[in-house]
Order: sequence, then C-alpha cells, then structure tokens
Amino acid sequence: MSISLPAQATRRIPEFEGVHDIWPRGKRLEAVREAARNYRERFLSQGQVAAIKSVDIAAAPYPARFAFQGYAVQLNPVISIINRMFIIQFEGFDGQLKTLVWEPTVSAGSAEAPFYAKLQALGQKLRAERLFAQFYNDPDTVLPRLGLSNSDVDYLSFDHLHVQDVRMILGSDKPIPGETAPREPLFPHAKLLVHRKELGTFESTHPMQWAWYVEGGMDGVPEERLEVIEGDVELGVGVSLLWTPGHTDGNHSLVVNTPDGVWVSSENGMAADSWQPELSKIPGVKQHAKFYGREVVLNANTLEDSLDQYDSMVKEKTLASPSPKSPQWLQIIPSSECAAWKRQWPVMPTHTHGGLDYGTITAPRPTRD
Repeated sequence: MSISLPAQATRRIPEFEGVHDIWPRGKRLEAVREAARNYRERFLSQGQVAAIKSVDIAAAPYPARFAFQGYAVQLNPVISIINRMFIIQFEGFDGQLKTLVWEPTVSAGSAEAPFYAKLQALGQKLRAERLFAQFYNDPDTVLPRLGLSNSDVDYLSFDHLHVQDVRMILGSDKPIPGETAPREPLFPHAKLLVHRKELGTFESTHPMQWAWYVEGGMDGVPEERLEVIEGDVELGVGVSLLWTPGHTDGNHSLVVNTPDGVWVSSENGMAADSWQPELSKIPGVKQHAKFYGREVVLNANTLEDSLDQYDSMVKEKTLASPSPKSPQWLQIIPSSECAAWKRQWPVMPTHTHGGLDYGTITAPRPTRD
C-alpha cells in the first residue's frame, strides 16, 4: 500500500532517528536509552494532554509461561490478562481538540485469531468457556457514557495488531465470511494510525507470527481509513506514539504527559514487574532477571526479535515518570495486564496502577456535517 500520513498531522521525533540501526547491539541499547532520556526532557516541556480515561474491555486467557519470559514459578498453566481501552484528548498541531481511542479491542474479532480459536474450542470441549473469558465493556458503547459520540473520534490505534480483526472496527467494503453485508465502522470518522511494518505483516505472515494474527483481518478495509506512520511520531500536545519493535515488527507504544508526569502503555510487558523485575515478588522473576543480568522481562508469546523488544522496554521505562502514589514504581501501564486474581497465584502482579483518569472528556466543537 502507498498510503501516507499527512505531514501536518504528526511530527517526527528527531531524537530517535537512526538509533535502531546502530551496531553492535550493546551500543544500540545505550543509544536507545540516551535518546529516550533526551526526548523525555523535551516531551515534558511541551505540555499535557487535556484528558485521558481508561476502561476495562475484557479478560482473556493467556499461557503463564509467556507472561514473564518463562521466569515465573507457576502452578496454573493459564492466567488471565485484562485488556484496556484508553480515550485520550489533546490539542493537535492544528490547534484543534483531537480524540484518540487506544486499543478498542472487539472481543469477537480476537476470538478469530488461531490461538484463541483453538483455546475457545478447548473450552467448549471442557464445558469451561466462562473460565476462559470475561467481558466488561464493548468499545462502541464507552464514549456515549463519557458525553461523546463515536463520530467524535479522530484517531484509533493499537500497540500492534495481534488478535485484531480490523474489519470489525474500521468497517469493510465486502462482507466478512459468514456475514451477509459489509461491516459498518464503529467510529465513523476515525482513521487507524498503524505502523507501516505492522500493516505489512498482514500482507505476508511468517509461520512464527501466524497464531496471533486474524487471517483476512484487513480484507476489504477501505484504504482511506488508514493513516500509516513510520518510526517515532508526536500526535499533538502531550501525546506520542513511539516505535518499539521486537514483540512485533511494527509495535509502537503510547506515551502521554499528565499532571503526574509521563505514562507509557504497551504490551511489551504484562505487569509493572516486567519493567522492574528487581521489585517483583512473583517467584522466579526477580531471581532469573538477576541471574542473567537483565533489567526487563519480556512478554514472550512471540519472539520476532527479543533483543529489539528488550531495547524497546528500556526505551519505555526511561521515558516513564515515577508514580507519586508509589514512587518506587514507574508509570507504565500494560495495555493487557496480568490480572491480580488469587486463583492464578503465585503469578500475580506485585503492583498494579489501576486505571488512568485525568481531566474531563469533552465533546469537540461541531466541525463536521
């Protein structure tokens, strides 16, 4: 696809230019860390988002051995992770209020990914479907409760497109197999901000990626609904999408500036423990990380490039501010977080920030027909 993002909609972040090309790998890590330090200082000086709210969407099953890179001592083979959606409002570079919806996961689409389709079949066989998933909110019903309509959304984005059927969110110009009519978009005026490399994965999926991508999940999605980004970009005042490759080639992370400082959200890790294993009380995590001399612990369901993912997590933790409520913990909130449920003991987060709630979501001035 030859789609490109209009130059006025985003700004490239010069601090990160070229750092992912540095060789050898140890020098690349330090270059990423230094670039993140430099950008953090400038990012903090540029202003804060107008508002941000998070809403839990669903709890999904997840193999415990993936969650903390196999470091955790586990009694249960499957844990649960909580998928979150964020609504962010900020001033765009054109001076207008913009609304970004981050991670509007449609559970019915996620169930089509080969991994979850197989797991769902197993749950039906065992008559234990309710143990495998719980549902809290539908993405298309959240905004009206906050005083917005779905047509007020300017941008949508995901940190990556694992288990996403994009057709169910952006609509399609032809029916999804098994349906009789093309899908209408959930957010009629919104465009999907997607990294060029993530979009390319749908064009030709590698066997190591296959289990986590919905086959045909982009088929029939109108090209004009996509805005393709490359590298690291700022969307407006207090909000950036940073390229954090490794978990997937086109992975990117949400970075926002708030009254409490910088928050980062991604699925590179599954809990606060992932970025600060030295503080972890999950048996095995702290010990393994110390033994190997590692400062982060990966979410390891895919290992497209574990060294890149490690560097990306260092990039994230360098940008994040300490929490005013718990200063020993950095403000990193996983987009899919290991649930703090007793039934999955001992794989329970040592610390959870809960949701985000800053400012007041407001309806934009009418600018559309």
